[in-house]
Amino acid sequence: MSTPRSTRYLLTNVAPLGGARTDVRLAEGRVAELGHGLAADDETTVIDGTGLVLLPGLVDLHTHLREPGREDAETVETGTRAAALGGFTAVHAMANTSPVADTAGVVEQVWRLGRDAGWVDVYPVGAVTVALEGQRLAELGAMAASAARVRMFSDDGRCVADPVVMRRALEYVKAFDGVVAQHSQEPRLTENAQMHEGVVSAELGLAGWPAVAEEAVVARDVLLTEHVRSRLHVLHVSTAGSVEIIRWAKGRGIDVTAEVTPHHLFLTDERARGYDPVFKVNPPLRTAADVEAVRAGLADGTIDTVGTDHAPHPREDKDCEWAAAAFGMTGLETALSVVQATMVDTGRMSWADVARVMSTAPARIGRVEAEHGRPIAVGEPANLVLADPAAHRVVDPRAQASKSVNSPYRDMELPGAVVATFLRGRATVLDGRLVGSPVHEGKVLA
Repeated sequence: MSTPRSTRYLLTNVAPLGGARTDVRLAEGRVAELGHGLAADDETTVIDGTGLVLLPGLVDLHTHLREPGREDAETVETGTRAAALGGFTAVHAMANTSPVADTAGVVEQVWRLGRDAGWVDVYPVGAVTVALEGQRLAELGAMAASAARVRMFSDDGRCVADPVVMRRALEYVKAFDGVVAQHSQEPRLTENAQMHEGVVSAELGLAGWPAVAEEAVVARDVLLTEHVRSRLHVLHVSTAGSVEIIRWAKGRGIDVTAEVTPHHLFLTDERARGYDPVFKVNPPLRTAADVEAVRAGLADGTIDTVGTDHAPHPREDKDCEWAAAAFGMTGLETALSVVQATMVDTGRMSWADVARVMSTAPARIGRVEAEHGRPIAVGEPANLVLADPAAHRVVDPRAQASKSVNSPYRDMELPGAVVATFLRGRATVLDGRLVGSPVHEGKVLA
């Protein structure tokens, strides 16, 4: 990755958190100055921020980078390029790689790949159990003590279904202030399931995935968390019932946090009517009532974060009949636009709220708040994203940085655009393009 000629920037007339406009100077990796009428010298790149919103760099607690093992779908390099274009400065890479990230050696490999790529900070998520098999705890302590300093553990893609194993994991991570991030899916209730269980699945003749399969695990795990006084993060909440359980748990003082994905904020199971496998995802797209519930939960703070669950797949795993297709969607480059469309443009959230759910809260939950999700203030690390809320674009997955094209927003017009992303004061994205080679593996990066 090439380095821009300047590492000093002056952002003029920007609106931090969507508020009052000011100038912001970035120098030596930090926010150096805020105020009106700031002057630039010959070593400073000036960016006109009129009409633009300045936010802390986005933090994703839920990214699948696929490396090692599935480099045909994504690599740390391509996935982090996509993240930077989406306004992210940090991502947490899930453990369902091949080999699984269940040892200190594998998580350190992922961490070093992210450091060498340099587009965003990559924080590996360690597996809860060996090989994601749900039987024996993985090397949680060794991963926590490794150079990667793992603090989040998840078997995402699979549920830690055994309550005894889940209890032990919750107890174990307390020793180093870790968190267990659960993929809430009761396996016996979802055998051969293809989509949400409801009217649409019945009409299409596809095996249904009942909401209770998620809700039963969420309910069990918040009670286990209360019992052992640990920390739980509920991944990709998708049902109204799960929102209510989490709201109840928080009311009891249980240390539980939760996330929702952009696609569960935006899309419903009606999208399955065309049998297009791009809309096949785990957990499945739910009903309009569930979409309304997760939007309300995000707005009132019951749901803490937006996590992309960026899940790239090669064409052959998606370009096939529905039953044979893999579960998952890409989402890093469209997440901020979807949140703007569903939450900001509808009046349910402000840009300050967006900063909370896409930067501050995920940084705190992932224990990376020393560097990310910081206030936009003098002396703070310059991990920032500059966005244009007035822009509109038609999504073309082929023009995105990810190696995979399984975006559910293909040919949709979405609001907003990332103009610039800064990692410790160094631009990774300027004018909506990666700072570096404009071509990667034959794809224009825009």
